[in-house]
Amino acid sequence: MLIDFFYSLRDAKLPVSVKEYLTLLEGLKARVISPSLDEFYFLARMTLVKDEKYFDKFDRAFGAYFHGLTQLPDEAFDIPLDWLKKRLDREFTPEEKKRIEALGGLDKLMERLKELMDEQKERHEGGNKWIGTGGTSPFGHGGYNPEGIRIGGESSGNRTAVKVWDERAYKDYDDQVEIGTRNIKVALRRLRRFAREGAAEELDLPDTIRSTAANAGWLDLKMVPERHNNVKVLMLLDVGGSMDDHIKRVEELFSAAKAEFKHLEFYYFHNCVYDYLWKNNRRRHQERTPTFDVLHKFTPEYKLIFVGDATMSPYEVLQPGGSVEYNNAEAGAVWLRRLADQFPHHAWLNPEPERLWEYRQSIAAIRNVLGNRMYGLTMAGLEAAMRALSK
Repeated sequence: MLIDFFYSLRDAKLPVSVKEYLTLLEGLKARVISPSLDEFYFLARMTLVKDEKYFDKFDRAFGAYFHGLTQLPDEAFDIPLDWLKKRLDREFTPEEKKRIEALGGLDKLMERLKELMDEQKERHEGGNKWIGTGGTSPFGHGGYNPEGIRIGGESSGNRTAVKVWDERAYKDYDDQVEIGTRNIKVALRRLRRFAREGAAEELDLPDTIRSTAANAGWLDLKMVPERHNNVKVLMLLDVGGSMDDHIKRVEELFSAAKAEFKHLEFYYFHNCVYDYLWKNNRRRHQERTPTFDVLHKFTPEYKLIFVGDATMSPYEVLQPGGSVEYNNAEAGAVWLRRLADQFPHHAWLNPEPERLWEYRQSIAAIRNVLGNRMYGLTMAGLEAAMRALSK
């Protein structure tokens, strides 16, 4: 029943009220939508969510509740609703996975996709050839193939797609996360250069004592500008995809950086840097910043910090058109090289365990472009990165 869905939203800390729930039921009774889960998603979000900042929580709660369901049954419009049971993802044995062969590179993959789009006329599920769901074909979603193109839907957890044709919504990293430990801040403080700036509003005790003594004991207060860390930092943050596994640590780092650095600028990217960046993940398709503008706006005195797991198809780093989201004109490595040349003091912080780095071709490629300036997102790695940036 929909009441269970309502309580699942409340459990996810969404401020949904009974009045909004009744509005949703009225919309369903009036059949303002067809029996489509996609249309129900937008109706539910419109009626239940009062503020855009809750969209990400709603997406996660909705996905968890309706995982596997693709269409609303006709009887769903009879209130109260009795929802279909959630469909399980198709699972593959290790033997099945070993038998699935990659098609032989990005170009061949794209050619084969075009052929299938010309041939296929209907929906398909569970096979190894057509564009569909839950199968072993390189095209579709919800199944397994070691090198494919995910078209819509969610990843089945294998993360082997070399392109993703789906407009995904990423969540901005929260800069107000309560830091459970001061260690990250302490490590970031290695990167500091203090200067007194602004209005004189901090008591200068030594000078006050000297001036008072010289004034025959009459109090003579002396003030100085507050002391601030004058280091300028530009932070580029990978978001979405495999970075979802590292959200907590990256949010802690981001919060600490916002607290420690007065001059902090940040932008987001997905997997690798290409010709544009963005500040707001909800509006990343409407409000983009050309990477060339970033290169021209910030001077070489800025310390550049990349934060990302560098885990992706090697095509995304080394080949034009390799981005999972669009056909980029220049390879990611070209943009990384431009950024490294503009900002001599740069480092890449990687939350992936270092023991796995040697098994990621993309990590090796990025380390090569950045002159091996990649450090683990651990206390030792942070301290090493801050020392390198201070030189």
